[in-house]
Amino acid sequence: MIRSFAALSLLLVSTTSLAAPSRPAADPAAWDVNAPPGAVLRQVQMNVSEGTWMNVDVSPDGRTIAFDLLGDIYTMPIAGGHPTRITSGLAFDMQPRFSPDGRMLAFTSDRGGGDNIWVINADGSGARQITHENFRMLNAPTWSRDGQYIAARKHFTTTRSAGTGEIWLYHVSGVGDGVPLVERPNPQFEKELGEPTFSGDGRSIYFSRNTTPGNVFIYAQDSNREVFAIERYDMATGERTKVAGGPGGAVRPTPSPDGQWLAYVHRTGGHSRLFVKNLRSGEDRQVYADLDQDLQETWAIHGVYPDMAWTPDSNTIVFWAGGKIRRVNRDGTGAAEIPFQINDTRVVIDPPHPMSEGRAADRDHPHAALLQRLAGRQPGRLRKPRPALHPRRRRQRRAAPTDRAGRRLPALPDLVARRPHHRLRLMERPEARRNPHSRARWERHAHGDAATRPLPPPALLARRRDHRLRSERQPGPDLQSVVGRDRRLPRPRCRRPGDADPRRRHQPAIRRRSEPRLR
Repeated sequence: MIRSFAALSLLLVSTTSLAAPSRPAADPAAWDVNAPPGAVLRQVQMNVSEGTWMNVDVSPDGRTIAFDLLGDIYTMPIAGGHPTRITSGLAFDMQPRFSPDGRMLAFTSDRGGGDNIWVINADGSGARQITHENFRMLNAPTWSRDGQYIAARKHFTTTRSAGTGEIWLYHVSGVGDGVPLVERPNPQFEKELGEPTFSGDGRSIYFSRNTTPGNVFIYAQDSNREVFAIERYDMATGERTKVAGGPGGAVRPTPSPDGQWLAYVHRTGGHSRLFVKNLRSGEDRQVYADLDQDLQETWAIHGVYPDMAWTPDSNTIVFWAGGKIRRVNRDGTGAAEIPFQINDTRVVIDPPHPMSEGRAADRDHPHAALLQRLAGRQPGRLRKPRPALHPRRRRQRRAAPTDRAGRRLPALPDLVARRPHHRLRLMERPEARRNPHSRARWERHAHGDAATRPLPPPALLARRRDHRLRSERQPGPDLQSVVGRDRRLPRPRCRRPGDADPRRRHQPAIRRRSEPRLR
């Protein structure tokens, strides 16, 4: 697919603004994610200094960082401190990205009912929706260099719930439905493609994709081989070039502002580590080793690793690892933590509880009418009790085994549980009745002593008996050959120190026929 950037500009600015149909006004009675009807909201207090899977970005002037935590977006001085929350509510907001001028943030949010791309002023005002997808959700926004376009990952599914992604381009005005840049190979493709990031000069987009053969997504792939690789899409020619990969894969491409360096996540020894690649010389260097594990073996719609960013001087990388926001220089020196402390609240909804006929307070629960409507009942009417099991089905249930005192026994081995008649047949054999140890062991196991070792299978016992009878008929060398074939049999012992040991194959058994057989 070859398209020029100028053609994209003309298509998105002029054609879509004229031909795109006007979007209907929002229905004031429609569902509001931040205020669902019939739900009771309450605030919970939280005081934290670390977070999980936090996407981080640095402002163009290098003074401020933006990050997400538990579905809200914060901004904070790059030195650390007490962040300022700029989004809140039940909606889940994530993946903030500063515009090239630093005045706005693009982010992913489901406040419109599903994951779409939104923009907001850096002070938290003026949030507006850019994309309006209601089925193929979007995430991972990235700004073009001129600040007029936003590229994002668009999710496509197949007959399975698993799916793949495409990279689409949208105008920041929100007009039009966007155009595809990097498309999936075919409609049946189910493997991951995403994490788009514009280069510093805006001429290309870096992204990661699953490079394993075939169309079908498979869990728990071998990450010691190449599962993911990083590619570069040229905006002028549409050409795609592989940039990083190999054994251990490569994910989360993050090009530096000067275009000379590429930070990415790579697996070595089964652990995720931060690497920096010199795009001019091709040299790779590990700069940080204690990253959290990436998601190469599983399904990663929102990215294989959280977003990270460079400082404007292309010297330092800011990223998340181990619950903290950290920084490290591109040569691996200066690793440090950027501390933060958040003390605010979160909006939560108490989960619904099942209704019970014995609790009159359930009818006074704020969700009682909603729960009963969802269950298909009229408000105030409770579900009938479940009928008892049919008597015929009750008779089909087998009683649990017990010992002589009536106590329930642990589960017996598979042979005993499925074929108990084999054990009875063993007791009918003469050698079983004659051997007191076999009978005692059988009795202990029959009475539920699970710690004892179960009897060997009947086929093995029969084979041992045949070997014993054969050795009685033909003692001597035949016994040695039998021992050599089946080493699980008990080995005979020498009666006298001068006799040769028949277990040693290099020494023949020296014994006269008149002597009794060895036992």
